[in-house]
Amino acid sequence: MVEDTGRIIREDKRGAISSSSQDILNRLNIPAENWLKITTEFGALFKGAVGALPALTDYCEHLERKRRQGASNCQRWLQA
Repeated sequence: MVEDTGRIIREDKRGAISSSSQDILNRLNIPAENWLKITTEFGALFKGAVGALPALTDYCEHLERKRRQGASNCQRWLQA
């Protein structure tokens, strides 16, 4: 997965998401286009905790936070 991603991102390498990596993305319910966006712009997309909305909600409740910072980006980029 890491090698496939690196080959796509690097301009001097040719590559694509292999079938085994695509299987992983399918299990995670993340489209390949979203995966590339997440891996190349992670710091700009997310500023706090990252994860599925139920896990993010549990995390915020545990810390007694009223807002789920970054929930919209988690929903947009981590779910198909």
